[in-house]
Amino acid sequence: MVRDGYYYGLAFIAAAVLVGWFTQPAWAVLPLALAAFFLWFFRDPERVIPNAAGALVSPGDGKVTDVSVVTVDGAKQTRISIFLSVFNVHVNRSPIAGVVRDVRYQRGKYLNAMNQASAEHNEQNIVRVEGDGQSVVFKQIAGLLARRIVFTPKVGDRLERGQRVGLIKFGSRVDVLFDADSVVQVKVGDRVRGGASVLAYLQPQGELAGAGRYSAGEGAR
Repeated sequence: MVRDGYYYGLAFIAAAVLVGWFTQPAWAVLPLALAAFFLWFFRDPERVIPNAAGALVSPGDGKVTDVSVVTVDGAKQTRISIFLSVFNVHVNRSPIAGVVRDVRYQRGKYLNAMNQASAEHNEQNIVRVEGDGQSVVFKQIAGLLARRIVFTPKVGDRLERGQRVGLIKFGSRVDVLFDADSVVQVKVGDRVRGGASVLAYLQPQGELAGAGRYSAGEGAR
């Protein structure tokens, strides 16, 4: 379980005890239910990480809502969007093994994460990871209910494929952008699991495909 779950859970358990003590035991049911929800919501299950060469894994659990090709600074990129409901695990994982080259937090709105406009206008954290001749960008995007994005690695840190990197609290969305020549393995409507589901297989490149393509402040458009 993510540490935050203990904070929320214990706080509501304490509230239930106080409510039951000073009023009627039946009134303690609501805070106890909320404690159970938060303990469940912040679950952090172990995952088997695929070791196939070039595998790009999902950064989060949820439903694939978009698979499309976008143009970024004149270059074609595949974008996969995944919607995380309050019922999904919200721990985020690195899609590839590599070095964190850029991390940028962007303030913004809290549109419904199912809305395509949320990819550009919502509060989000944009991360670029370089590894094995490829550059992959993934975004942690806040949704209608989400109000806090957590990302723990720093620029220069080495990540392993499927490594835990943070979370988004409550409903949210994650986008992944990578070279359009990659072989996509999912379609709209598929359910994926963070760190375990392969979204695509990246094609080996002689040079970093996205080096210099994303700078601070840039994203898909």
